[in-house]
Amino acid sequence: MKYILVTGGVISGIGKGIIASSVGTLLKSCGLHVTSIKIDPYINIDAGTFSPYEHVVPHITDAIQEWVMKQAKVSVDDDGVEPQVCVVELGGTVGDIESMPFIEAFRQFQFKVKRENFCNIHVSLVPQPNTTGEQKTKPTQNSVRELRGLGLSPDLIMCRCTTPIETAVKEKISMFCHVEPTQVICVQDVSSVYRVPLLLEEQGVVSYFCERLNLPVAMRPRKILSKWKEMADRSDRLLERVSIALVGKYTKLSDSYTSVIKALEHSALAINHKLEVKYIDSADLEPAAQQEDPVKYHEAWQHLCSAHGVLVPGGFGVRGTEGKMLAINWARKQNKPFLDANSTEFNPETKHPVVIDMPEHNSGQMGGTMRLGKRRTIFTSANSVMRKLYGDVEYVDERHRHRFEVNRELKHHFEKKGFQFVGQDVNGERMEVIELDDHCYFVGVQYHPEFTSRPIKPSPPYFGLLLAAAGKLPGYLAKGCRLSPRYCLTGVPIKTGTLFHFKLALLFNKKEKKIEPLL
Repeated sequence: MKYILVTGGVISGIGKGIIASSVGTLLKSCGLHVTSIKIDPYINIDAGTFSPYEHVVPHITDAIQEWVMKQAKVSVDDDGVEPQVCVVELGGTVGDIESMPFIEAFRQFQFKVKRENFCNIHVSLVPQPNTTGEQKTKPTQNSVRELRGLGLSPDLIMCRCTTPIETAVKEKISMFCHVEPTQVICVQDVSSVYRVPLLLEEQGVVSYFCERLNLPVAMRPRKILSKWKEMADRSDRLLERVSIALVGKYTKLSDSYTSVIKALEHSALAINHKLEVKYIDSADLEPAAQQEDPVKYHEAWQHLCSAHGVLVPGGFGVRGTEGKMLAINWARKQNKPFLDANSTEFNPETKHPVVIDMPEHNSGQMGGTMRLGKRRTIFTSANSVMRKLYGDVEYVDERHRHRFEVNRELKHHFEKKGFQFVGQDVNGERMEVIELDDHCYFVGVQYHPEFTSRPIKPSPPYFGLLLAAAGKLPGYLAKGCRLSPRYCLTGVPIKTGTLFHFKLALLFNKKEKKIEPLL
């Protein structure tokens, strides 16, 4: 097993996750089996009870070295083969007191697995102040010095910067950080994160890993990332937009919904649309907001009404729940309240408990009581839109994280109103997927499909939402869940309707490979 540790310095949010993912993509493209581990430097009894505003992080056991080695061997591919490389992202910033135990653990870990099986990528910042325009190396020097003082020596220094690093700057970092110039990698701002793997490959990162870790890779220069290059090129050429209103409780911090946003981006790119996300605080949609802050109230409704689609992610607690239901009610285009009922989470004494606490969990205890991990959902209807989007399969395995569920005793009341529970758990006791009859796309799921979305393989529920928002879902289903080549080539469908208004239609000229006006 080969281990690649990714650390970060100078500032938080510098891009360690993107670097780790890009390295994994490069190695997978070379035919290797790769897994990844994300470690946040917090030790909590149950970090799952944190609000996203506080920081949601996983729990790490005391014996972190053995835990990493054990988890690294768990297969993450469909073929069940044990991974050959494990990319470990250590969250936080080197020098923070929270990360000290983890840095020390990996200092010891490198000797346990031997040098030929372990290398360290350090992601640092090379700022370029507007006053001088000069790229500054001192923050990177200090960060590397701090890391070395803690017992880890970086093999690759990946420098985040706004513009490509000058040769003199790269040589200066090389000299004062004790690495070769070829080990200083420039990661400048690019038009899309999908270009980062290409950026790393161009600078010989794959070749370095092959030599440093003795990886069994048959080199295929420039061919290993053909799909990524095509996808990155398409991302830069997108002309048509699709807007999604994200109605949630934590919209002041967009990172709270990172997985959701990425899943939306994957699906938008798959249908050749540029994504526009309209963040709406669900509390701003509530009648109380109209009295407290009329401007916010009307802006929130304006954003909701102008969107092509609506997404309401999960959230715990009472705050903003009424606003979510109002948004859902608007999406259904009805003039009466969306749901004449309540939840035991919000009102334990309600006479109409539509949503209830799962019986095996202690409702008085918050920590360690969730239904977590991958669970199987069985489709109960052959005509389900969701089943078709998943490829007409009989079941799907998706990740869960919840402690409340729909009260199955009220199932028949929903079905009378056109709500169909098309997906259930293996025992038929828990309702997993719901669809609304006679609606372009109205779907609810108990699980978190965004966690398994990938750029080249978007999540089916999110893909369905974007298809419906772009007006393509009926045609997609009619063609056996295939996109028309016309959409795939141009990304500029010609259509009319209330949601789309064009003053200029465009046509793709195959012969000259360009887009030109169609009068």
